[in-house]
Amino acid sequence: MDKVATQTIGVIINGATGRMGTNQHLMRSIMAIIRQGGVKIGDEKVVVPDPILVGRNPTKLEELAVRSGAKRWTTDLDEALADRRNEIYFDTQTTNRRFDAVKKAIAAGKHVYCEKPSAATTAEALELHRLAQAAGVKNGVVQDKLWLPGMLKLKTLRDSGFFGRILSVRGEFGYWVFEGDTVSSQRPSWNYRKEHGGGIILDMLAHFRYLLDNLFGNVQSVSCRGATHVERRWDENGKPYDCTADDSAYSIFELQGGVIAQINASWCVRVRRDDLLTLQVDGTKGTAVAGLRDCWAQSYGVTPRPVWNPDAAEPIDFNADWQRVPQHQTYDNAFKVQWELFLRHVAADEPFPWTLLEGAKGVQLAEKALESWEKRQWVDVPELNA
Repeated sequence: MDKVATQTIGVIINGATGRMGTNQHLMRSIMAIIRQGGVKIGDEKVVVPDPILVGRNPTKLEELAVRSGAKRWTTDLDEALADRRNEIYFDTQTTNRRFDAVKKAIAAGKHVYCEKPSAATTAEALELHRLAQAAGVKNGVVQDKLWLPGMLKLKTLRDSGFFGRILSVRGEFGYWVFEGDTVSSQRPSWNYRKEHGGGIILDMLAHFRYLLDNLFGNVQSVSCRGATHVERRWDENGKPYDCTADDSAYSIFELQGGVIAQINASWCVRVRRDDLLTLQVDGTKGTAVAGLRDCWAQSYGVTPRPVWNPDAAEPIDFNADWQRVPQHQTYDNAFKVQWELFLRHVAADEPFPWTLLEGAKGVQLAEKALESWEKRQWVDVPELNA
């Protein structure tokens, strides 16, 4: 049997001690890839990431290194960038720190991968894309929800022609985030401070952009109304603060091909639906409702025929005629799937279309939504000039 070569790639994880950095990217992606023996490329090579944890708090970094099994950590980003073993720079810091750090990594010749939004403004996001192109480094932005089981099942239905002509998409995202006084908050306090890069519009419309573009049609215009429903919260140290960022967004999107999408996003809503994120897709031949993992479908042939009569009890059980879309494959963690694709992109030059330009499109949509809210009008979303 031919010997399989192992290629080790150093990966800088900047912001490793944050919630997303620790849980989704380090523990459930990078360390999981190491535990499975790396990423196999063909029959002759295996790529194994070697993470170095970067952050500002040495105590937290050392504790996380011990807990995760990562062998390297530092508080000195410049030191990590100067180490030739480290070929990939990954940024999962707060949004307001991302632009300068990613720019520095590109200048150091590192391949760059980062969380979304890739920057605080479209101009900055496009600058990162153009700098990466000029430097010739591979690049990408996290667009994890494309690999959620529910979204993959929706895509399968779309590709099979189940919907016929897609008419509309209705989405609901969110849950009640506790204020932090009597019950601890589930999200970091910076999420509710505009000056620190917070706000649900900047956070979630970047997600909505890649979901809509990839599943239903490119976004062409937006009408958005944001709100700060909860004006006072308590931070990680139990101190009250005034919320300066939006915590809810109510948006309508016009998509290529005439599809209309409307999505509500809120951290001030109590859940009475199948999942924390649900998308309903209505078409001429069928409808499907997908959550994070499950998807339910109703074809034209089994669609009930209700008649409006508010004076009598509704005789139709509207939940009865939906069929659960079967699971034909095993689904891995969505963040891990995209990490494996990026490692293959770096090591074997395999395609990776979710670039910094795609990340800039997400920032652009958030920016246009904020403009729509400010002007109280529809705003066009033009194609970005790469």
